[in-house]
Amino acid sequence: MRRFALLVAVPIVLALAACNEQAAAPPPPPQALTADAMGHYCGMNVLEHPGPKGQIILASRIDPVWFSAARDAVAFTLMPDEPRDIRAVYVSDMARAESWDAPGATNWVEVSKAWFVVDSRLRGGMGAPETVPFGERSAADAFVEKNGGRVVRLAEIPHDYVLGGPAEPVRASDATTAHGH
Repeated sequence: MRRFALLVAVPIVLALAACNEQAAAPPPPPQALTADAMGHYCGMNVLEHPGPKGQIILASRIDPVWFSAARDAVAFTLMPDEPRDIRAVYVSDMARAESWDAPGATNWVEVSKAWFVVDSRLRGGMGAPETVPFGERSAADAFVEKNGGRVVRLAEIPHDYVLGGPAEPVRASDATTAHGH
Protein backbone atom coordinates (compact mmCIF):
# COMPACT_ATOMS: atom_id res chain seq x y z
CA MET A 1 0.00 0.00 0.00
CA ARG A 2 2.84 2.35 0.84
CA ARG A 3 4.44 1.64 -2.56
CA PHE A 4 1.11 2.43 -4.30
CA ALA A 5 0.79 5.74 -2.42
CA LEU A 6 4.31 6.65 -3.42
CA LEU A 7 3.62 5.78 -7.07
CA VAL A 8 0.57 8.07 -7.04
CA ALA A 9 2.15 10.89 -5.03
CA VAL A 10 5.40 11.26 -7.03
CA PRO A 11 3.72 12.22 -10.35
CA ILE A 12 1.44 14.68 -8.54
CA VAL A 13 4.38 16.33 -6.76
CA LEU A 14 6.34 16.52 -10.04
CA ALA A 15 3.35 18.05 -11.83
CA LEU A 16 2.89 20.65 -9.09
CA ALA A 17 6.60 21.47 -9.18
CA ALA A 18 6.42 21.97 -12.95
CA CYS A 19 3.41 24.28 -12.51
CA ASN A 20 5.21 26.35 -9.90
CA GLU A 21 8.31 26.53 -12.08
CA GLN A 22 6.23 27.67 -15.05
CA ALA A 23 4.41 30.29 -12.94
CA ALA A 24 7.73 31.68 -11.74
CA ALA A 25 9.23 31.79 -15.22
CA PRO A 26 10.19 35.22 -16.54
CA PRO A 27 7.99 36.72 -19.25
CA PRO A 28 8.89 35.89 -22.83
CA PRO A 29 11.11 38.53 -24.44
CA PRO A 30 9.67 41.12 -26.81
CA GLN A 31 9.86 40.50 -30.52
CA ALA A 32 11.35 42.92 -33.04
CA LEU A 33 8.85 45.01 -34.94
CA THR A 34 8.80 44.02 -38.62
CA ALA A 35 7.01 45.10 -41.78
CA ASP A 36 4.60 42.17 -41.26
CA ALA A 37 3.16 43.62 -38.02
CA MET A 38 -0.49 44.58 -38.39
CA GLY A 39 -2.31 46.67 -35.78
CA HIS A 40 -4.84 44.68 -33.78
CA TYR A 41 -7.53 47.38 -33.80
CA CYS A 42 -6.84 49.26 -37.03
CA GLY A 43 -5.80 46.33 -39.24
CA MET A 44 -3.12 48.52 -40.80
CA ASN A 45 0.64 48.10 -40.95
CA VAL A 46 2.05 49.26 -37.62
CA LEU A 47 5.09 50.84 -39.29
CA GLU A 48 2.86 53.27 -41.21
CA HIS A 49 2.07 55.22 -38.04
CA PRO A 50 4.21 57.57 -35.93
CA GLY A 51 4.64 57.35 -32.17
CA PRO A 52 5.15 54.54 -29.69
CA LYS A 53 3.92 51.02 -30.40
CA GLY A 54 2.86 48.08 -28.29
CA GLN A 55 2.96 44.33 -28.38
CA ILE A 56 1.23 41.76 -26.21
CA ILE A 57 2.38 38.18 -26.02
CA LEU A 58 -0.43 35.72 -25.34
CA ALA A 59 -0.08 32.10 -24.25
CA SER A 60 -2.56 31.12 -26.98
CA ARG A 61 -0.64 32.69 -29.89
CA ILE A 62 2.76 32.26 -31.47
CA ASP A 63 3.06 35.84 -32.77
CA PRO A 64 2.52 38.94 -30.64
CA VAL A 65 -0.61 41.03 -30.88
CA TRP A 66 0.66 44.32 -32.37
CA PHE A 67 -0.64 47.83 -31.69
CA SER A 68 -0.16 51.04 -33.69
CA ALA A 69 -0.12 53.00 -30.42
CA ALA A 70 1.06 52.21 -26.88
CA ARG A 71 -2.31 53.48 -25.68
CA ASP A 72 -4.04 50.66 -27.59
CA ALA A 73 -1.89 48.04 -25.86
CA VAL A 74 -2.96 49.43 -22.47
CA ALA A 75 -6.61 49.49 -23.62
CA PHE A 76 -6.41 45.83 -24.71
CA THR A 77 -5.58 44.81 -21.14
CA LEU A 78 -8.70 46.56 -19.84
CA MET A 79 -11.26 45.30 -22.33
CA PRO A 80 -13.27 42.37 -20.99
CA ASP A 81 -13.77 40.73 -24.40
CA GLU A 82 -10.04 40.48 -25.17
CA PRO A 83 -8.04 37.35 -24.31
CA ARG A 84 -6.87 37.12 -20.70
CA ASP A 85 -3.93 34.74 -21.26
CA ILE A 86 -1.45 37.64 -21.33
CA ARG A 87 2.13 36.55 -20.74
CA ALA A 88 3.82 39.91 -21.39
CA VAL A 89 3.02 43.47 -22.46
CA TYR A 90 5.73 45.65 -24.04
CA VAL A 91 5.65 49.25 -25.23
CA SER A 92 8.21 51.33 -27.12
CA ASP A 93 10.83 52.98 -24.91
CA MET A 94 10.70 56.41 -26.52
CA ALA A 95 13.90 57.48 -24.73
CA ARG A 96 15.72 55.08 -27.07
CA ALA A 97 13.68 55.96 -30.17
CA GLU A 98 15.33 57.60 -33.16
CA SER A 99 12.38 60.00 -33.42
CA TRP A 100 8.59 60.22 -33.03
CA ASP A 101 8.25 59.00 -36.64
CA ALA A 102 10.77 56.17 -36.12
CA PRO A 103 10.07 54.75 -32.64
CA GLY A 104 12.32 51.72 -33.15
CA ALA A 105 11.95 48.00 -33.70
CA THR A 106 13.75 46.60 -30.65
CA ASN A 107 13.61 49.26 -27.91
CA TRP A 108 10.86 47.72 -25.77
CA VAL A 109 10.12 48.18 -22.07
CA GLU A 110 7.75 46.05 -19.97
CA VAL A 111 4.55 48.03 -19.45
CA SER A 112 4.71 47.61 -15.67
CA LYS A 113 8.22 49.13 -15.59
CA ALA A 114 7.48 52.07 -17.90
CA TRP A 115 6.91 55.72 -17.02
CA PHE A 116 4.12 57.21 -19.14
CA VAL A 117 3.45 60.76 -20.26
CA VAL A 118 -0.24 61.54 -20.70
CA ASP A 119 -1.88 64.76 -21.93
CA SER A 120 1.09 65.82 -24.09
CA ARG A 121 0.78 67.78 -27.34
CA LEU A 122 1.83 64.77 -29.44
CA ARG A 123 -0.68 62.29 -30.85
CA GLY A 124 -0.28 58.56 -31.26
CA GLY A 125 -0.33 56.33 -34.32
CA MET A 126 -4.04 56.74 -34.99
CA GLY A 127 -4.19 60.46 -34.13
CA ALA A 128 -5.54 59.95 -30.61
CA PRO A 129 -3.99 61.14 -27.34
CA GLU A 130 -1.07 58.85 -26.51
CA THR A 131 0.37 57.24 -23.41
CA VAL A 132 4.02 57.92 -24.26
CA PRO A 133 6.21 55.28 -22.56
CA PHE A 134 9.76 55.66 -21.27
CA GLY A 135 12.10 53.24 -19.54
CA GLU A 136 13.49 56.00 -17.28
CA ARG A 137 11.69 58.69 -15.30
CA SER A 138 14.24 61.35 -16.28
CA ALA A 139 13.49 60.81 -19.99
CA ALA A 140 9.75 61.15 -19.31
CA ASP A 141 10.38 64.39 -17.39
CA ALA A 142 12.47 65.78 -20.28
CA PHE A 143 9.69 64.89 -22.73
CA VAL A 144 7.14 66.77 -20.57
CA GLU A 145 9.33 69.88 -20.59
CA LYS A 146 9.26 69.93 -24.41
CA ASN A 147 5.77 68.58 -25.14
CA GLY A 148 3.65 69.19 -22.05
CA GLY A 149 1.70 66.57 -20.18
CA ARG A 150 2.36 64.76 -16.93
CA VAL A 151 4.28 61.67 -15.90
CA VAL A 152 2.39 58.70 -14.45
CA ARG A 153 2.88 55.02 -13.80
CA LEU A 154 0.65 52.40 -15.39
CA ALA A 155 -1.66 52.25 -12.37
CA GLU A 156 -2.23 56.02 -12.61
CA ILE A 157 -3.38 56.13 -16.25
CA PRO A 158 -7.10 56.98 -16.15
CA HIS A 159 -9.31 54.41 -17.88
CA ASP A 160 -11.09 57.19 -19.77
CA TYR A 161 -7.75 58.27 -21.24
CA VAL A 162 -7.40 54.93 -23.04
CA LEU A 163 -11.02 53.78 -23.28
CA GLY A 164 -13.10 56.95 -23.31
CA GLY A 165 -15.23 55.79 -20.33
CA PRO A 166 -15.47 56.99 -16.73
CA ALA A 167 -12.22 58.11 -15.14
CA GLU A 168 -10.66 55.23 -13.25
CA PRO A 169 -6.95 54.43 -12.94
CA VAL A 170 -5.57 51.33 -14.64
CA ARG A 171 -4.85 48.58 -12.11
CA ALA A 172 -1.35 47.16 -12.50
CA SER A 173 -2.87 43.67 -12.41
CA ASP A 174 -4.95 44.54 -15.50
CA ALA A 175 -1.86 44.95 -17.66
CA THR A 176 0.52 42.37 -16.30
CA THR A 177 0.93 38.79 -17.29
CA ALA A 178 -0.94 35.89 -15.80
CA HIS A 179 2.28 35.05 -13.99
CA GLY A 180 2.52 38.36 -12.15
CA HIS A 181 4.96 40.13 -14.47
